[in-house]
Amino acid sequence: MVLVAIVCGAVSALGAVAFRFLIRTVQDSAFGHLPAWLGLIRGALPPGGADDPVSAALHLPWFWKLVVPALGASVAAPLIYFLAREAKGHGVPEVMESIALRGGAIRPRVVVVKAVASALTIGSGGSVGREGPIVQIGAALGSSIGQLLRLPGRQMRTLVGCGAAAGIAAAFNAPIAGALFAVEIILGDFAVPQFSPIVISSVVATVISRYFLGDFPAFFVPGYQLVSPFELVAYVVAGAVAGLVGVCFIVVLYACEDLFDGLRIPNLLKLPAGGLAVGAIGIFFPQVFGVGYSTINAALIGSIPLALLATLLVVKIAATSVTLGSGGSGGIFAPSLFLGAVTGGLLGTLVHQAFPASTAGSGAYALVTMGAVVAATTHAPITAIVMIFELTKDIAIIPPLMAACVISTLVATFLKHDSIYTLKLRRRGIDVFAEEEPNVLKTLFVGELVDRDPEVVKRSATFAEVLELVVRSSHSEFFVVDDDRRLLGSISLSALRRLVLEQDSFRHLVVAADLVGADQPKVTENDDLDLALRLMAPAHLGELAVVDDGGHLVGCIDQRSVIEAYNREVLRRDLAGAVVSSVTQAARGKRVELGEGYLVAEMQAPRALVGRTLRELDLRSRMGLEVLLLRRRRPAADEPAIHLPRADDRIEEGDVIAVAGAKAAIDRLEAL
Repeated sequence: MVLVAIVCGAVSALGAVAFRFLIRTVQDSAFGHLPAWLGLIRGALPPGGADDPVSAALHLPWFWKLVVPALGASVAAPLIYFLAREAKGHGVPEVMESIALRGGAIRPRVVVVKAVASALTIGSGGSVGREGPIVQIGAALGSSIGQLLRLPGRQMRTLVGCGAAAGIAAAFNAPIAGALFAVEIILGDFAVPQFSPIVISSVVATVISRYFLGDFPAFFVPGYQLVSPFELVAYVVAGAVAGLVGVCFIVVLYACEDLFDGLRIPNLLKLPAGGLAVGAIGIFFPQVFGVGYSTINAALIGSIPLALLATLLVVKIAATSVTLGSGGSGGIFAPSLFLGAVTGGLLGTLVHQAFPASTAGSGAYALVTMGAVVAATTHAPITAIVMIFELTKDIAIIPPLMAACVISTLVATFLKHDSIYTLKLRRRGIDVFAEEEPNVLKTLFVGELVDRDPEVVKRSATFAEVLELVVRSSHSEFFVVDDDRRLLGSISLSALRRLVLEQDSFRHLVVAADLVGADQPKVTENDDLDLALRLMAPAHLGELAVVDDGGHLVGCIDQRSVIEAYNREVLRRDLAGAVVSSVTQAARGKRVELGEGYLVAEMQAPRALVGRTLRELDLRSRMGLEVLLLRRRRPAADEPAIHLPRADDRIEEGDVIAVAGAKAAIDRLEAL
């Protein structure tokens, strides 16, 4: 793993460097050379460009600033829509989703699509950052290496973390922050066996990026000092304000996403529409274009007027939310730093004007609040603290930085349970940090196993009729109902055995109601199987009645089905690391051998299955196959793309299923 981590760090660093140059190329064309060819400007952008196109945009005519973001979005939209839809958005949630649902498996094509789409979005003026794409590119490269080496699930997830750490380290020239970002946000696990390779990968990426890009900090950081101990109070207030800004950013971002999702226009037109909106903002405030590093540097040295700082705080939230909400590809890390810098600059200016002798300049507050807003949006204060410290290399900043970041995180988590990353996953029905229920049966429900054709006995049935039913039936419980099918109780096979020798005496008597057991237990479809098994065991029942809210019999559940469901769920959990990691969005027909002629196969659902529910198909009874996972091609708004199958799930065209069973049965299914 150490050797593989070194390779992963090197490859991810090279990917980050190539991505930086790709952004520079698009930016130079969009804001430099193309307008020059049209005779509009000359020499606005020096050779090599800059971190963002603000200086060039100041010299451009208004209509060019309006259309350039839309043009870049128009080229990026079909790449995302047709080649890799996971390249949409800020990238980090998609990496977290791959770890949670697919064991860290990411399609290799994501590397190219994400790089090109994000470079087009950022280079043409989209108000997003490059760090999120770099993280996704690095994670996809790490995952590709793991898939090539056929590593098991846990090691695959570690390599995804290695790639993410390498991306952050290369982006900020901050190896410690890169490693902490991977374990605090991506993996959520500080275990030493996977932390060590991540640290190694981060260090290697930093060394390689310094070779190509130079050993320079990401920002021009001013000298820092804590003028007075009482100044910590101001930093605590700044942390609280940063928490509010972070929550506002999260709320507006996802509100914009919902807004664009609700627009009744083709998906390919939504991103260009967002580009036009960003261009309209950029006509008046070109500072929102690109990653915004030049504006951050200006806030750090205190050269932005107070009114402009307040305005940029609002328009940056709007521009970034529109870019990502419309389907653009880019990160939220740089926008969070931007918001932190202008918030800190605004507060620092006010505080310094009020207390000039006992407070530092606005640049110090901008620096601290940069980390505080990042902590608020990501809910990762440790990463934010270490990152700002690595940028400054100044131990004096630690006390106010820790105070501001912790307070901002507390405020943000109090107001918003999810971070800007996990909220996107929760909206898809994914809770990446939820602990798995240790009791397997508590995660399974009666409705999944109910037999809707139980043996029913009328309350007026004679003993002879009951005996005749016993002879014909394979059930062990016979449920007595009234004329409205309301459950009265049940007659057990064991009770009938005691009376069978006296059948001549009872043959012509109406005894069904008299044989009903008192206080017979029953369950509903919404009860879990743990409750069902606990009700069956003490009473030695082979079957249990399932009723609706009105007490009407809807079916029964038997002990054997509960045990089989338990075994299937245990198998799913055991396969989570090894099998789920290979059930990826890859080509049709991937298989994992389980031994003794059994295997797990991923396949596009055969046409014979389309339009029917899993209950109707009943693959388990008909073919001896178990459907383990279902991946929707077009998931509903409230449905995760990949989930454990339910009986009422209807197979649609283009869906992918993962099935387990005998090789011959899987071959027959694929041939349908």
